[in-house]
Formats: sequence, structure tokens, C-alpha cells
Amino acid sequence: MLATAMKKIAAGLNGALNHAIAITLRIAYRMRMTAPAPAPASRQPWREEPPALHSSLAAVDLRSFGAELDALHARLKAELGVEDLVHLARMARWGRLCTLLGYASAWLFPNPLAALLIAQGITARWGNVAHHVLHRGYDAVPGCPPRWRSGVFARGWRRFLDWPDWIIPEAWCHEHNQLHHYHTGQREDPDLVERNAWLIRAQRVPRPLKWLMLGVFMLSWKALYYAPNTLWTLRRSQRLRAAGRGDRAPRLATPGEAWRIVVPGERLLWPGSRDGLAYYLGCLLPYTLFRFGLVPALFLPLGTWAWLSVLLTSLMAEAMANLWSFLIIAPNHTGDDLHRFDGGTRGRAEFYLQQVSGSVNYTSRGPVSDFLMCHLNYQIEHHLWPDLPALKYREAAPEVRRICERHGVPYVEESLWRRIGKLFAILLGDGSMRRTDMQQDRAMRDLARP
Repeated sequence: MLATAMKKIAAGLNGALNHAIAITLRIAYRMRMTAPAPAPASRQPWREEPPALHSSLAAVDLRSFGAELDALHARLKAELGVEDLVHLARMARWGRLCTLLGYASAWLFPNPLAALLIAQGITARWGNVAHHVLHRGYDAVPGCPPRWRSGVFARGWRRFLDWPDWIIPEAWCHEHNQLHHYHTGQREDPDLVERNAWLIRAQRVPRPLKWLMLGVFMLSWKALYYAPNTLWTLRRSQRLRAAGRGDRAPRLATPGEAWRIVVPGERLLWPGSRDGLAYYLGCLLPYTLFRFGLVPALFLPLGTWAWLSVLLTSLMAEAMANLWSFLIIAPNHTGDDLHRFDGGTRGRAEFYLQQVSGSVNYTSRGPVSDFLMCHLNYQIEHHLWPDLPALKYREAAPEVRRICERHGVPYVEESLWRRIGKLFAILLGDGSMRRTDMQQDRAMRDLARP
């Protein structure tokens, strides 16, 4: 009787999900058909929002602002030392401890507390360790052991020792370290939330359907968004390098130009292509076998119930890890008080200006909250100098804030929960980010120059 009821519930949920997907695709199709057209793939008006009212940052004295930040960066680099390695080891140890404590009780019965601990362990390994190590944050620290250096960490077979996850580390380094960090808030930023969420933001989409799409996305975004999108950008880069330069080199669409419904990597979800096959074999299969195959199998000596409990708890943990990582990552560059940019930067001072005005910090209450938020509560400092260890961001934050206040540069710091509220306002189409035209700001500075 219970089995029959479960089957009916599953059938009902499946039917509702299929109906929601059909409505979503129909809305996307109609929006595409009613858009001003025809337009090349690089200009998809049914997905791109027109530039909003210009929000100028031209009043900032770039030369003085940049010089002060350069001096602070030089001082922080000179102070690299053993305390940075001790801090990294502590963050790694806390993450491993969460994972061990979670699995220590996961075999008893499927329970959310064990799943929560495992989820924090997964997220901490990504955010507190892999993120900063792969940014070369510890390469220049005296006495740094090889395992914490970017050229060794998670490379080859060490991926499953250092950072087992859906995402291929080399793909993450290209998409995140290069494309996102050096095009923050620009058209070429692959992680520009306001643009990627165009379908959810659309006024034609019913509110319940928006929440349904958001819920599915937040619980699976590493596997269905980050893994394929990072791999797509890496494969494109590899093709460009293989083709070389010159007139005969292929003109491949950039991440900002490529035709997509949401992100370019969505085409890898179809396994019929070579890149799609690489995604399934390189991203989904290894991590699935590791997290949901090998790890639960280790508990088989304790019985079938122990194996099943660990498997179900691991599935819960994966959903929680996706949700928590989304809630601490996505708000970092999203909100109606943050800037996105039409045009790139010229010079380091403009780069600094974009990073500060397009990023946000979360209020911190000490080392434990830093650990739980994976040091993303110092996102402004991290985006200014991604090559620094995590501990240095905590030390730099007060000084960076004072420099910004002296120069009239917006430095946004609020509680994580308030920023999540601002994130959802953007995602649901209830607000929009500020838009800054970099070329227009340069022209205004040139006119003001004596």
C-alpha cells in the first residue's frame, strides 16, 4: 500500500515537472520569436537586457586610488609567512573533520545532521582550500609544501585526493581564474548572474514557476551549471591554442557572444557530441562513482542498511552542498547596489575600481564564520588580489575599506542574509543592477582633466 502511494506521488511529481519544463520552453521560444530580429548569435535581444541609465564612477581619482591599493598589496605580499600556511592547514583540517563526523553517523540511519556536516566538508574543500590554492595564493609563501602549490594540487590523479567534485580543476582554473576574475560584471563574465537568469527574470514567467526553476537549479548547480560551463570554456580555449594565430585561425565565439539559452555549457548536457561525452566521462561519471559508489560501498561490511543509509545521506549532503555554495557564492556580485559594466578596463586602477564596485563583502564574526562562508565574506579583497592567501584578506579588509572611503569608491558590506535577499530580488526580476559604461566614464575624466 505504501509502495503504491509512493508510486502515485512520484508519478504526480514527474508530471508536474514535465509540465513546468514544457511551459518554460514555450515561454523561451515565444520570447525569442517576438524579439527584434534577425540578430547574430553575439547579439541575442531575447536574452540581453538593454543598457540601463549610466551609473558613473568617473569622479574617482584613479591614479591616487590605484597607488594606495598597489602599496597595500606590496606590503601584504612582503608579509607572507608561516601563519598563512598554519591558517590554510586549519581550514583544511576543519573541513576534513566535518566530513569525518558526518560519515561517522551517516551509517546509522539517513539523517540531516550527518548530511549537513558532509555538505560543509564538501563546500569547505572547494571554497577554503581549492579556491585559494588554485589561484596561486600560496605559491609565493616561503616554505609552502608542494601539495599546496597550484601546479600540484588536484592535478591528475590528485583530483580525487585534493578536491573530488563535479568540476574538472583545470576547467575551473580557466573559467573562474581568468574569465570571471578579469571580466567581472562585464559581458564576457561567464558568471554574470543578472544576465544568466534572464529567463527567470522575465515578467511573463509565473512566480511559482520562477521559484520551481530556482529550486531545481540551486540544488544541482555544480553538476548542471558549473561543471559543463567550465569545461566548455576550457575546450574552446584548447581549440584556439591548437589552431594557432593568423588569418586561418578559426573565429570562435567568446563566452559572451556564444549562442545559448542560459550559458554556453548547456550544449554539453547532450551526450551526442564529443564535448558532451567529455562532460559525462570527465565530470559526472567520476564524481558519481566516488561519492555515491565508492564511499557508500566502504560501509558494506556493516551491512546493507549501513550502505543504504550512507548512500541516502550522501545524496542529501550533495543537495545541501549545492544549496549552501550557491547562497554564499551567487550574492558576491549581485544586487541593485552593485555595478555591472559595459566595456572592459584599461590599467590596474580601472581594474581595481571594477572589482570593488562590482563585489560585496559579508559581515564576519570571526574565524568560524569565515570558515562557514569559505572566506567569500572578503570577496572585495579577493577580487583585488586573487594571488593572496585567505588569511591576508581578513587583514586587508579594514584598510581597503578606509582607502575606498577616502576616494569615494562604493565599498559594500552587509550580512549574508541581507545579500541573499538582494540576490533573489535580481533573480526574480524585482530589481536590476547598476550599469556603468567604462568608455563614457573615461571620456568624462578626460574632459575634467586640466
